[in-house]
Amino acid sequence: MTESFKVIDVDVHNEQNDSALVPYLTEPWKSRVAAGGIGSVGSGYHSPVGVLRRDAVPPGGGKAGSDPDHMIKQLIERYDMEYAILTGVIYNIAATHDADFAAAICSAYNDFLIAEWLGKSKAFKGAMAVSTLDPVLAAREIDRLAGHPDIVEVIISSAARMPLGQRFYHPIYEAAERNGLPLALHPGAEGAGSTTAPTAAGYPSRYIEWHTCLSQTFMTHLVSMVCEGVFVKYPNLKVVLIEGGIAWLPGLMWRLDKNYKALRSQVPWLTKLPSEYIREHVFISTQPIEEPDNPQHLIDLFNMIDAENIILYASDYPHWDFDAPTEILKRLSPEAKRKIFYENARKLYRL
Repeated sequence: MTESFKVIDVDVHNEQNDSALVPYLTEPWKSRVAAGGIGSVGSGYHSPVGVLRRDAVPPGGGKAGSDPDHMIKQLIERYDMEYAILTGVIYNIAATHDADFAAAICSAYNDFLIAEWLGKSKAFKGAMAVSTLDPVLAAREIDRLAGHPDIVEVIISSAARMPLGQRFYHPIYEAAERNGLPLALHPGAEGAGSTTAPTAAGYPSRYIEWHTCLSQTFMTHLVSMVCEGVFVKYPNLKVVLIEGGIAWLPGLMWRLDKNYKALRSQVPWLTKLPSEYIREHVFISTQPIEEPDNPQHLIDLFNMIDAENIILYASDYPHWDFDAPTEILKRLSPEAKRKIFYENARKLYRL
């Protein structure tokens, strides 16, 4: 156990080889994946050291993070985690051009997750993946699996063809709210060719640029969701922003509130400040936490956004920028740690 508080990790990436999904596919997708795999759904920007931790490779070989037993030993038992939300990697399929193929892969992955992961440990809870390419198919998938006791979330990619607040995507939000599931937004395959550019200025040259600018996409999607009235239309929907950083949020809330005061006629469905909708509906994960040289600066930033009530702990295991719960946020009060590392997630996911 980390100091005197429990831990719930909201971003743990269980990996799999493409071939692992074949038994869960129907034709024609089964033959397509068996012959050629899923295809490239990466961001197009690759870390020079690789994304996955080398010590997370299972003793018997395979991808890092692909063996439940090894993950239990290296992550769950080592840090005495009560729960880990398995977020997978299949949400990257949003970068493909084929909406039917993407939906089939997501369904196969979800069945694979239930059959081969969720029963391995009582600590494992699952985020079902859906593709944003066809929101009607995504809503159908949410309804199909929402009743499973270990499915606690819906996860989509930040790689999209338009801002995520637009009404094209609303069937996904309606289904998530109808089934009482939070919706997680995770960095995906921006820049893979079939989505918009990963930064406001276009396509960067290197992984370090792409990785540093991940928050730009999150800013766009969050502002879109607020201004398009997603949280008015779906008042019980909760959204979790995973792996997009935190430090950008206070400035965005201030700017959006300032502009709303002068431009509220453009968004007449909003009846309170945009920042209030964010505080009521949005959670944000710690990893990758921006910890400045002066610890007080981070505490000040947390105070600006009511961090104790909206931040969730995430390790990003088994990625290279893994944040161990024992190594971050050491200067916070015990009460703040209890909420961020445990209570906020326990309440959100009803664990």
